[in-house]
Amino acid sequence: MRGHFGETRSSIHRNHALISSDSHERTTLPGWPGCEVTFVITPQMGARFSEFFADLPQGAAVGPALPGIQRFLFVLAGEIELAIDGAPHTLGEEAYALLPADSWHEIRAVKASRLVVLEKRYAGLAGTEPPQAVIARAANIPGSPIEDGALVLQKLIPEDAAFDCEVNLMDFVPGGSLPYVETHFMEHGLLFLNGGGIYRLGASWYPVEQGDVIWMGPFEPQWFGAIGKTNARYLIYKNWNRDPHCG
Repeated sequence: MRGHFGETRSSIHRNHALISSDSHERTTLPGWPGCEVTFVITPQMGARFSEFFADLPQGAAVGPALPGIQRFLFVLAGEIELAIDGAPHTLGEEAYALLPADSWHEIRAVKASRLVVLEKRYAGLAGTEPPQAVIARAANIPGSPIEDGALVLQKLIPEDAAFDCEVNLMDFVPGGSLPYVETHFMEHGLLFLNGGGIYRLGASWYPVEQGDVIWMGPFEPQWFGAIGKTNARYLIYKNWNRDPHCG
């Protein structure tokens, strides 16, 4: 529900941001005909990637990303057909794909669908071939318990030198938390899929819940603790596997 009298939980700062759904603004975008797009993280705020929601009506068809840009998509609701290199794939809820830069592909909505999409310019590595497409379902990815089972990590992208980013699922039991306050050169884009808790960003503490998006810039102190009766689960991106001088 939209807030009254100018209220919102969204909070934008130099090196971090919380974007709550009560402040979303939908727009149109060339390349996504007939779709409604909601950008939540972009380079204009200081990020080196973009993250947005895409709402596709049944039958909508979407082409590839801009030149040099790789695309990760995660199906939040509905069903899409993804064609890449001539091969069709059907992706339902919590299926996902990493589509390499400059690869031809088409996304077609089998039914009305909602996606979360991350895009970034690919940083190649000398002597290493660019990655192949990754297409899978979250339910089929094994989880690794961390902190005596307080949270479970699922790595959605292979740990291979060809890839310049990670996208993971983090699932916290009630009362579970990150083991320490992290500070590092990598930045994050995070979407809460279920549950909620408290997130520390810099010197600020935020209540967070399903649907919230967080951007964390480089070296922003960050910590999360899950609060509630159900697990807290989020999808999180970070740049990875490249020297900081790669940009």
